[in-house]
Amino acid sequence: MAHLKRYQHRTIVSFFTALIIFVIMTGGVRAGIEQSKVICRVETDRAVLPAGDSQNVVLKVTLAAPPAPGHAKRPPVNLSLVLDQSGSMNGTKIEQAKAAAIEALTRLGLQDIFSVVVYNTNVYTIVPAQNARNVQGIIHNIQQIRAGGSTALFGGVSQGASEIRKNLESDYIHRIILLSDGLANVGPRMPEDLGRLGAALIKENISVTTVGVGTDYNEDLMTRLAQKSDGNTYFVESGFDLPRIFAAELGDVLNVVAKKIKVIITLPDSVKAVNIIGREGRIRENQVELYMNQLYGDQEKYVLVEVNIPKSISGSRIKIAQADVTYENPFSRKSEKSTGISYARFSSDSGKVARSSNIEVIREYQLNLNALAQEKAIELSDQGKKKEAVRELKQSAARLKQVGFQYNDKELLKEADELEVQAETIEDQGMSPKSRKLLRTESFQMKNQQLSK
Repeated sequence: MAHLKRYQHRTIVSFFTALIIFVIMTGGVRAGIEQSKVICRVETDRAVLPAGDSQNVVLKVTLAAPPAPGHAKRPPVNLSLVLDQSGSMNGTKIEQAKAAAIEALTRLGLQDIFSVVVYNTNVYTIVPAQNARNVQGIIHNIQQIRAGGSTALFGGVSQGASEIRKNLESDYIHRIILLSDGLANVGPRMPEDLGRLGAALIKENISVTTVGVGTDYNEDLMTRLAQKSDGNTYFVESGFDLPRIFAAELGDVLNVVAKKIKVIITLPDSVKAVNIIGREGRIRENQVELYMNQLYGDQEKYVLVEVNIPKSISGSRIKIAQADVTYENPFSRKSEKSTGISYARFSSDSGKVARSSNIEVIREYQLNLNALAQEKAIELSDQGKKKEAVRELKQSAARLKQVGFQYNDKELLKEADELEVQAETIEDQGMSPKSRKLLRTESFQMKNQQLSK
């Protein structure tokens, strides 16, 4: 599938002497921290709307994060790795999982907290939460991990959260990275169970990133946990990819520039919210509320909302929405706010309306509709309706292609071509475990604006 724009990772530059720290903190650093804020943009799929009857419009609220200030000390990280050591992990997968854990450890600083929990039939904390100082001792404990037993996944995540909670009140970025290659078969094991756990963890500002290895794990469970806790999710076919995935994920965690983000979209009385597309949120009368746990440096995340605009006359102009974003700046430790407002003009000139189209909003809307179509295809396939699943994918590909040709958009056309290939493969061979995992993971990554790394 077409990838989203890759994040730009910036190196955190250390301070050299106490004198330089003093000078910078009283001047450049403080100014840089305070001036670098999340920018909120509010746009519609067309700047000029057709005059006449009421109509639905796509509203896009974008949060554009600044780069991490290179001269400031980054916020510390509280990281817990939760690793599957059941029997199916034996061999390359367990060895690469250990290599990934060591890779993560070596990227941390002395101010960070690190813990490792492993699970099979039982759950064990092999590295209790501690500063990443005794590196050799921690590596020794990681290297002793051996595979065998069943898969107590729920218990593993719960224990990882317990290690995080030892430092929950401190000013850390809290993250659990869960790895599994099999089905949860000890303790709670349904996607709904893990979804409830994820929803509880996000209330404590703990996000869970899930990494599924091979084709035997439960992708519904893993994506539900990540979605409910505002984490990321990955599907890797081979254990050899684990160190790379862990390094990429930790690169994000070490690059957080905003946390505890709340988005409130307020609509005029005449404008009605119809639907939130792709994300979970809440519609309350004339307000739409959403929450995100963290934003990374140079990252853009967005919210798509379909709204209904009242009947209008040509030449008029109305306010459509105001978005207010509040978040915590982890560098200054202050609460900050950003606001965006969108207006629309109306015209009876169809050419003027067409020329005002915002292809970026249209593209993201179509890609999110495609993500929903992928999920629908999975549901149909699970019900034994292969023909209907294939039809869903082909219809989505046709929509992407139509819009792609209309606006000469290469990304939509590429997505359409790749989706057609997937649909034809499923038509010929059925939905294999790999195809299902690809569809589920790509759908999640699109809706969450996660990079496929």
